[in-house]
Amino acid sequence: MTALPLHLLPDSAAVDAHGRLAIAGCRVADLAATYGTPLFVYDEEHIRARCREAVEAFGRERVVYATKAFLCRAMARLAYDEGLLLDVATGGELHVALAAGVPGPSCVMHGNNKSLGELRQALEAGVRHIVVDSFDELDRLDVLHAEGMRSTGSGAAPEVLLRITPGVHAHTHEFIATGQDDSKFGFNLANGDAARAVQRARSSSAVELVGLHCHIGSNVFDAASFARAADVMAGFAVPLDLPHLVLGGGLGVAYVQGEVAPTITEWGEVLLDACRSLGVRSTVSVEPGRAIVAAAGMTVYTVGTIKQIPGVRTYLAVDGGMSDNPRPVLYGSGYEAFLPRATTAERDGSYRVVGKHCESGDVLLFEARLPSSVAVGDLLVTPVTGAYGQSMGSNYNRIARPPVVFVRDGHARVVVRRETYDDLLATDVG
Repeated sequence: MTALPLHLLPDSAAVDAHGRLAIAGCRVADLAATYGTPLFVYDEEHIRARCREAVEAFGRERVVYATKAFLCRAMARLAYDEGLLLDVATGGELHVALAAGVPGPSCVMHGNNKSLGELRQALEAGVRHIVVDSFDELDRLDVLHAEGMRSTGSGAAPEVLLRITPGVHAHTHEFIATGQDDSKFGFNLANGDAARAVQRARSSSAVELVGLHCHIGSNVFDAASFARAADVMAGFAVPLDLPHLVLGGGLGVAYVQGEVAPTITEWGEVLLDACRSLGVRSTVSVEPGRAIVAAAGMTVYTVGTIKQIPGVRTYLAVDGGMSDNPRPVLYGSGYEAFLPRATTAERDGSYRVVGKHCESGDVLLFEARLPSSVAVGDLLVTPVTGAYGQSMGSNYNRIARPPVVFVRDGHARVVVRRETYDDLLATDVG
């Protein structure tokens, strides 16, 4: 029997004498009553604190927020206001960032298969850098450069970084490992593609090569993995003497009891110390996403069904599921759960927490500990869902996606409204 590890909650979490949870002065039960469930709740000051910690560790405009972790206009503005650039991996992410008022030169364009249209969109927005991922992409940039020469006579070329696959294996799930030789991302260092890409970019009038980029994976707990990547990249980058070196993101966060992850500050010390010792003279930048927003967010559900199968297990179904958090289905990711009416209570019961989708695999927690007093109608919270929950959400079974609420100083504001059934028909032309 164990109580919830309170360090998994957002920074502003407070539990009253009756065990009731509030975030930033807003009681979770009141938020659920006002906005309904499922509901994403984010501690805004927590996000800002992590942004400031990253800027303190690496420097202003040397931290690029990975918008794939969580993006809406309010989040884009927040990151930009705190001095971060924005990493956008698709035309859609770029469109949201621009709609939020983030200037194009504060965005960096990523993606392993950027279309001609997306590259054109990035050029028109004047993004700071394009991170080139393949020789095909260099071909597309040649085409766009020729287009520009014909239409405007301008010979201006975009500043680009080359994404390098360093052959470093991160200790994480295979689906979110990106730095190994067998990867869909980047130019392989071991087989000579990286060197060939540098030669081509330097000889091209369509791009201006200003740096290198690497990324070894997501939710990495071992800081030594990042140091190994820095070591490999420095060996390649230092002789080239380019202005920029981006060492990616991927810093992990604790999701369940017993997990420990480096802080952003500790991550910065490991990376920057390694770069200094390796003779790196380039400006070193990073791309955190999960580490900025994951622990700031949590999901509030309502318990709808409790089904006990003697000798097998007890199923507890909530009003969301894989449509608002697909990570357990995709990666077997672990989470904790608790009742916000009894936050510090001993969790003496064992349950499989499932969603309402028509899939046996629609599981949120395979072995959840909860108070045995849990009942139909209770609110149930899963913490540390601020990254890759809402952003990876879907409308499977035509479920309307939940709203997102930011809380700060006792006030709540909706930054993404709840979808309606009519929203499900918005693109359905019959």
